[in-house]
Amino acid sequence: MDFNQASEENLFDHARIVGKPHARIDGRLKVSGQAPYAYERHDVAAGQLVGYPLGATIAKGRITHMDATQALKAPGVAAVVTTLDVAPLNRAESNVARLFGGDVVEHYHQAIAVVVADTLERARGAANLIEVRYAEEDAEFDLEAALERLQNLGEPAADVGDVEAAIAKAPVTLDAVYRTSAQSHAMMEPHASIVDWSDGKAMTVWLSNQMIAWTRQALATTFDIDADAIRLESPYVGGGFGGKLWLRADTVLAALGSRAAGRPVKVALPRPLMFNNTTHRSATIQRLRIAAGEDGRITAFDHAAVSHTLPGGSGEDAVNQTRCFYAGENRRVAHHAIDLHLPESADMRAPGEASGLAALEIAMDEMAEKLDMDPVEFRILNDTQVDPEDPDKPFSQRHFVECLREGAERFGWEARNRTPGGRREGAWLIGHGMAGAYRGAPTLDSGARVRLARGRLVVETDMTDIGTGSYTIIAQTAAETMGLAMEDVEVRLGNSAYPVSSGSGGQFGAASATAGVYAACLALQKKIAAQLKVGAQLKAEELRFDQGRILGEGVDLALADVGDGDELVAEDKIHFGDFKEGLQIGTFAAHFIEVAVHAYTGETRLRRMLAVCDAGRILNPITARSQVLGGMTMAAGAALSEGLEVDRARGFFTNHDLAGYEVAVHADIPEQEVVFLETPDAASTPLKAKGVGELGICGVPAAIANAVYNATGVRVRDYPITVDRLVEGLAERAAHS
Repeated sequence: MDFNQASEENLFDHARIVGKPHARIDGRLKVSGQAPYAYERHDVAAGQLVGYPLGATIAKGRITHMDATQALKAPGVAAVVTTLDVAPLNRAESNVARLFGGDVVEHYHQAIAVVVADTLERARGAANLIEVRYAEEDAEFDLEAALERLQNLGEPAADVGDVEAAIAKAPVTLDAVYRTSAQSHAMMEPHASIVDWSDGKAMTVWLSNQMIAWTRQALATTFDIDADAIRLESPYVGGGFGGKLWLRADTVLAALGSRAAGRPVKVALPRPLMFNNTTHRSATIQRLRIAAGEDGRITAFDHAAVSHTLPGGSGEDAVNQTRCFYAGENRRVAHHAIDLHLPESADMRAPGEASGLAALEIAMDEMAEKLDMDPVEFRILNDTQVDPEDPDKPFSQRHFVECLREGAERFGWEARNRTPGGRREGAWLIGHGMAGAYRGAPTLDSGARVRLARGRLVVETDMTDIGTGSYTIIAQTAAETMGLAMEDVEVRLGNSAYPVSSGSGGQFGAASATAGVYAACLALQKKIAAQLKVGAQLKAEELRFDQGRILGEGVDLALADVGDGDELVAEDKIHFGDFKEGLQIGTFAAHFIEVAVHAYTGETRLRRMLAVCDAGRILNPITARSQVLGGMTMAAGAALSEGLEVDRARGFFTNHDLAGYEVAVHADIPEQEVVFLETPDAASTPLKAKGVGELGICGVPAAIANAVYNATGVRVRDYPITVDRLVEGLAERAAHS
């Protein structure tokens, strides 16, 4: 099915299921412990052994010696595979560092061996018996020092107008530097795989992964085998946030261990290797210059950023949202990825925007203060309905101003603290802050297969559910399209035997996958129409599917009677046309925060959070709300506690567990509210839906930072805003008060 123009009015505009609240259909399995996560698939392959990884203890260099003799002699050990036993494996396009093979070490905790045994304890104990010696090489781990040596940021990604002239003549300007720390996905479920490659030919993989087709191809590339010889299953994922988009070492080690032992092998990465062996969001240093007239209208943006990556990677591009979020004739943005020899950086929830808006939205508040303007009104004044770099390209839908006004009213913005450091309750300073949010709304081609038999519909697609509610919204889409009840639809996900979908990530999953299911259901309707014999042949669009029946001129038939009970199968995919290239399609939000900061210790407590979102048709307000709440909570961690600490002598993240890397939890935030505007976007998909899961993290760190400033009068431009970054400023203010 081709989607070559904006949708007209269709059944989703008068839906009885899509857009309505439905509890997750997989919820009962999850809360009762019956949902089959990767490491717990005990029944899928008999005789499973356990693999335990060994990670390198240098960041850069070569392995000169490995001796696994004692490990092989240890009780219960079935096989040991060291990196020197294997020629360097091919590197898939999605991987920056090689995942295994050869003597080269590219980062700390790079996998260099796997021990396979009959129990986890025995495998782990034997791994400690492997002797390893290295020849270390000089490496760079300090982003600040590397930036000092950098002469320029290279060619800008965008350079429109004359930025320098606009800044030079502007009556109000800002020039400030902001820093965001490296962050870890820190999902609850570790990277885990069970692999049966015992015959060295057909490979079956049960894993925790967001992108089935991508990972299948990456495995084929890595091992130089035919993708048709590989089958993947990932029906449930216990959190991914981008960290499970790609093939990682757990799957590779399990495959090598299985081939060596001749039995299925399961591998879960220990928590320290999730921080240092897999991927993370890289740190950024960002310089923002903004110019405005005395009326508050922005005349220029100059946003430059650096981030770190292993050689060959792309880092965290923190400048792209600045290209189109606010008006301004003159604009320049540039990002430079600096090569460091830290573990691999890659996508993490809202890659780019999460870090970029953390800086941009503080800068917008600082400009509003310079202009003596309400931060909400300053943003409204500088709204744009077209791409500022290309005024001939309009936004398909943009309701950012409505988000701001609705949020301000619901939050009670008029009654906020207006003087930084001016409101106090006992020892606590009370502050209010806000920020805008933007995230693109991409879509990817996505396929599905539907099977109808005796009035029940089975949907098959390799789409994954990473805790986002994919099972539920796909069931809603199919039930709506085919006129069935939710309980008459079964959804099967995460299997490479099913049609290729968009997968989960990039805020494209929900919108793309549901459109693919809709396409498959329309293909099924055509097959049904072809089977009906009612005089003149009816076309599918002349039929109506409602409450389990097929209705049309001369037709009133139960779906259960179609095909005399034989299964009817149809398959299709949604293909998104290039008409979208003439539009800017995005999602928007306004975030409002109240904090309390202890006047003497600098401890910050979140008191309430509000998000108002413009994200197209909301397919299920329950699951969408959960996604935004999750994003807001992750953002709270990014703002106040989450930051990977680098050992600049050894090149690894020292706080590589959930004791030293402190994530935000429910108890940290007593009140969260999410509001969705009714804004179906006909240019996005046939369902007029867009993603929302990454929008919830965008802008929130800045809203918290702005609230902390409002509470204390201390402006912190470096994340996370920990006590040590606040207390000195608090002391200075106290001394002068």
